[in-house]
Amino acid sequence: MDWPHDPDGEEGSEGGRKYGQAVIAKKVDEDEDFPLNKAEFVEEFGDHPIRLDYERVVSLADIFEHVEGEEFGDFVELHKAIGKAMRENGFWFYEGADQFVTGKNA
Repeated sequence: MDWPHDPDGEEGSEGGRKYGQAVIAKKVDEDEDFPLNKAEFVEEFGDHPIRLDYERVVSLADIFEHVEGEEFGDFVELHKAIGKAMRENGFWFYEGADQFVTGKNA
C-alpha cells in the first residue's frame, strides 16, 4: 500500500518507532476533538499507517472497521473501544492479550 507518509519517518513516529494504539492516540487532541465522530476521524486519517509490530503495518481504517460505536465522548471511551477492537481482531501485539478480550472492562 502507498502510505501518505513513512510509518517510521519523522511524521509517522516522532523520531522513534511507536506502535498500535500509541500511534492512533497521537492523532487525537483531547481538548478539541471530543465528542469525536468515528466516520469523520476515519475520513481524515483512514489511510494513515499504523505499525502493529516490527513487521506489520495496517491502515487506521483497517482497525476502525472493527471499532464499535459512532461517537466517543472522551479519550478514555475512544481508547477502550480501539483497544477492544484491536485485541479481538488480531491487531494487538503482545503476549497475553487474549486474556483481556473476554473481560468485562475490555
